[in-house]
Amino acid sequence: MNKNDLIDKIIAVEWKMFHSVPNVGGPAACQNDPQTFDIMRRSQALSWSEKTLASYLQDLMEAEKSGRNLMTEKYARMMASTHPEEYVKIMDHLPPLNPEIPELIEKIIKIVLNWEEELAAQYPFVCQRGRPIHSYEDNEFVTSLETYLRGELSTFSLKTLKSYLEDVLQYLAENKNMSKVILEETVKRYGFDSLEEANEKIKSSRLNQQLR
Repeated sequence: MNKNDLIDKIIAVEWKMFHSVPNVGGPAACQNDPQTFDIMRRSQALSWSEKTLASYLQDLMEAEKSGRNLMTEKYARMMASTHPEEYVKIMDHLPPLNPEIPELIEKIIKIVLNWEEELAAQYPFVCQRGRPIHSYEDNEFVTSLETYLRGELSTFSLKTLKSYLEDVLQYLAENKNMSKVILEETVKRYGFDSLEEANEKIKSSRLNQQLR
């Protein structure tokens, strides 16, 4: 199975899980927007190695067989920061993490947050359209990238998490910003030629709105 085939299969399973995540008040608008979901998840997945993709696909398939929804678990774990009082009520229903996992997650997050800060300094207008970076910016209406990432990585198997860390360290060794690679792919899928173009057009659009 080549990289694109792996990504297609991953997104198909993820969408099925995401579409069925229970939500207070009924499905959120994003749960009925497969196109945006595909853009965001595909842009991220393209930055991963085939080894990591294959391992994560196996995680998803095993979760399906056992009746687990990894998307539901991901959002539930985010509540530790966004809705701590509610999280206390559900935390015992989540699968326990392998003892090695928390330390690996924090290693990854430390690197990724540095990348995100670099990106925000270079392309502030693009980045302002996304999530805030740090967990201290969380509230009941806003989930930071740090909290989102911690929740997502907590759904990975130990094997997948180790492979993903290898990917992250490879980018670091090559002096590449993995977050930039993902964001470049994202803006191109929205019709921009580059991050520079996207940043300038968003900046200009905001200026025009202010002048009206």
